[in-house]
This record gives sequence, C-alpha cells and structure tokens, in this order.
Amino acid sequence: MSDWLRGAVVYQIYPRSFADSNGDGVGDLRGAIEKLDHIAELGCDAIWLSPFFTSPMKDYGYDVSDYRGVDALFGTLADADTLIARAHALGLKVIIDQVWSHSSGQHAWFAESRTSRDNSKADWYVWADAKPDGSPPNNWQAMFGGCAWTWDARRRQYYLHNFLPQQPDLNVRNPAVQDALLEIARFWLDRGVDGFRLDVVNFFTHDAQLRDNPALPLKRAPPRPHQFQRHLYDRTQPETLVFLARLRAVLDEYGAISVGEIEDEEPLKVQREYTDGPNRLHTAYSFFLLRQRAMAPSVIQDAMAQWEGARGWPSWSLSNHDVVRFPTRLAGDDPQRTKLMMALLLALQGTAFLYQGDELGLPHAEVAFERLRDPEAIAFWPSGIGRDGARTPMPWSSSAHMAGFTAAEDAWLPLDPRHRALAVDAQSGKADSVLEFTRAMIAARKQSDALRAGAFVPLDAPEPVLAFERRSDGQRLLCLFNLGAEPAKRPLPDGKTLLAVGEAQASTGAALLGAYSALFVEI
Repeated sequence: MSDWLRGAVVYQIYPRSFADSNGDGVGDLRGAIEKLDHIAELGCDAIWLSPFFTSPMKDYGYDVSDYRGVDALFGTLADADTLIARAHALGLKVIIDQVWSHSSGQHAWFAESRTSRDNSKADWYVWADAKPDGSPPNNWQAMFGGCAWTWDARRRQYYLHNFLPQQPDLNVRNPAVQDALLEIARFWLDRGVDGFRLDVVNFFTHDAQLRDNPALPLKRAPPRPHQFQRHLYDRTQPETLVFLARLRAVLDEYGAISVGEIEDEEPLKVQREYTDGPNRLHTAYSFFLLRQRAMAPSVIQDAMAQWEGARGWPSWSLSNHDVVRFPTRLAGDDPQRTKLMMALLLALQGTAFLYQGDELGLPHAEVAFERLRDPEAIAFWPSGIGRDGARTPMPWSSSAHMAGFTAAEDAWLPLDPRHRALAVDAQSGKADSVLEFTRAMIAARKQSDALRAGAFVPLDAPEPVLAFERRSDGQRLLCLFNLGAEPAKRPLPDGKTLLAVGEAQASTGAALLGAYSALFVEI
C-alpha cells in the first residue's frame, strides 16, 4: 500500500456543514478551502470529502446525477481543483467519496435504462420481472424502510434500490458499468486526488438468482424492516471482489489508495476479506466501533483479534455523518471521557478517521422534528439514529453570528447552542481543551513509530482496564486505559512516560490510573 496511509490520520469534511463562503446557509468548497489550515494544524495527513457532485440531494449528495460534475450548491470544478491544490500545498492528501452502489434516479444512465428493455443501458441497473401475482421479485428490504423494489411502468419491471427509491442500484456485474466507473475514477485521479472512499462497497453486487434473504430469529420486532433479515443475497457477493481487482489496478497506476465502507452483519470479517491482498482495497472501515453504545476492553480486544495475522490494514472511526457523535454515544458528553476515547482511537493499529467536530468534542446536536432534513431520520422518527444531529454547522467562532459558519440568517440545519462555547477559537490555545489534546495526541502518534504503524500486542488486565503494547523495531510502547469510573492500579515495568490522559501517573512499579484515564509508557 502507499506508505502514507499506514497509520495516517484522515479528517472527514462533510461539505454542507463545514464552512459557508457565499452566505447561502450551506457549506461549500470555497469555505472548505479557507479552513484547510485548521486541519493541517491538527496534524492530519489527509482529508476525506463527502460527496460534492451534481445531485438532486434526495440523500444529500449520496444520490449522484453526474459523477464528473460539481453541484452548483458547492461551487465549480475549478473550485475542486483549487481545493486539491491547496490541500497538497499544506501537505494533505485528498480522498473523495465515490458512490457506485447506486446513482440518482435523475442520472442520464437511469433515464435511458428505464425507457425500454433493449436500449444501450438497459442492463446498467438491476431490473427484474414481477412474480406472477405482480408482487416484487423477492423479499429484500431497503435500508431506509420499505421494499427494496419499485415498479416502473415504462419497462413494466421492478428496479432495485437498497436505499431510497430515488437511488436505483447500478448493475456493477455488467462489464460496461464497470468500465464506466473506472473512467470516472480516472477522471478524478487525473485531477490530482489521492484516493477514493467507496460508499457501501460491499453493496456493489447482488445475488444473480435474486434469492430471498432468510429471516433472523428475533425475540421482538426491530425498528427497521431490513433488520428482520440475514442479508445473504443482497450484499457482500464474491463478484464485488472481481471488480475491486480491476479498480486496484487503476489505482496502482496512479499510486492512489482506496478506503471501503463496510455495512454487514459480520463487519470485521468482511473488512478483513475486502483488504486481503494486493488485488483488493488498501484499507476498509466498518460500523463496528461506530455503532458501539459503550466502550469496554472486550470491544477493542474482539476487534483487534480479528485482524491478527491479516494481510490487510484496518481503519477505525468513532464518528461520521451517519451515526451519533462519539462524545455523546461513548463519553456522556464529558470532556475527560471524550479525550480518553480520542486517545484510544489514535492508539489503535490502523488508519484513524476523525469526523469534523470530533476534535472539539462536539456533542450530538439536538434537532427538532420540524427542522429534520435527513430522509432516514424522518422515516424512523423518533427511533432513528438521528443523522442530522451529526451534520449541523461546524462552529468556528464563539462570538460570531452562527458561530462563524455562515453569514446567512440561518443554516440548512440549526446550530446547536451548546456548540458555540466549543468553537475552534474558544478552544485554541486553551491547555485543557479537547482541541489542544487532539493536537497533542496526533503529534504523539506521528512521532512514534510504534503508534503509527507498529504491531498490536494485547495484554491481560482486569476490567475495566484495557492494556496492550504497540511495538516497532525501535520502540515498545505500553498503552493502559482505565475505561471505568473508579481508580485502578496495575503493575508497571520501568520506562519513560510519554503521555498521560487525565489522572494517570507512573509510580514505583505501578501505574495509577484515575477514572477514565490513560497512560502511555515506553518500556
């Protein structure tokens, strides 16, 4: 793999909510360009840009109608070129989202595909006949609720959509579709991007026989219809790996990288499978940590155990635009516990992804029902995951209108009042802030061969203490985390303390770990 990715820290920008340069209440590429210094000063190695492509915005950019176009809401193709150049000047690599599982229903490909069963793009999407009684081809359920099939009167067939009906699934089994997607990859690689984050990469192909998914044995009904099923046939098919080998060959031509998003019932297993060798993804992340509601030593032990002996390289994240922010989900909105979770993320073997606002310890925002924009949140309210709460405006200035995000009277989503006091300017230079801690922790990771790319060696410790070593040829680093609310003590060999989080210290022969604290000792 490209050496820079191993142990890198990647910062995710959700452009709609990062910075608004033109006062329309929506973040844009020019706004992101103006704020890239902040990311560089954090010490990050790369940025990941969520979609900024032409889109009707039914799923806020994850429904692409032109993979080569920049939506006017975000700017122009020239702005994208400027952003890439500015990021590179700051030493930041650029990863952009590619949404190839599905397109927008307004994409020209789909407009042609639905006109007949024999046009040039008739087989570019997943079409199937109705059953004799007119019902859908099988029992597959969409992630955003309801049947995964929608009837099209023009073709008199159903088309597949794993998300919204306005997001028809591309038939990535089709070599012509694969060729078209690889040409899109080349278009952006030629413009200088350093790699792609592949949205729901294991959804790229489906079972050719369209077999029904089996039911899960459930004690009570889950909140979403798709959770009633084992997803054996609508995702994670072996043909996806064949296409990924073709993509990897293109990426290798450019020295570029790939990051896959995995959504599966066995996320770590699939994460490993999709990175297992030189013809697959460079790295992948899953929702294993993103969906945890509490952090315990066993969570990390189980995650890392599944990577033991792997040829691939993992990636980890605690927040993104699809889940409840980790300071709320895992740290009870407590700054000390937030620092502990940040330290844990940056101590794991793998590439670390930070979501915008993680470095500020932003709590998950409260968004009233009447202000919701996310179709998932609206469909499953009030039991949804509340993605809008992770997408509210980034606070830059504690005293400015809309915390410096926009000059508009309001933004596309409301600013959470609690975020104002946590703005970038309010935390910069403040020694005990989450922002300054994040900067220090990233610096420690970059300066340590063991933390950045060393081996992960689990150690026995009584819960709630998590203990492991990170080892490189020139360093052994003992990492101790007290994930509980009571002080803990652990035997400690002689060594040099590199970093303490919270009330943790090395005493004679022992580590004294206060509640929610951590200690890094070179031994």
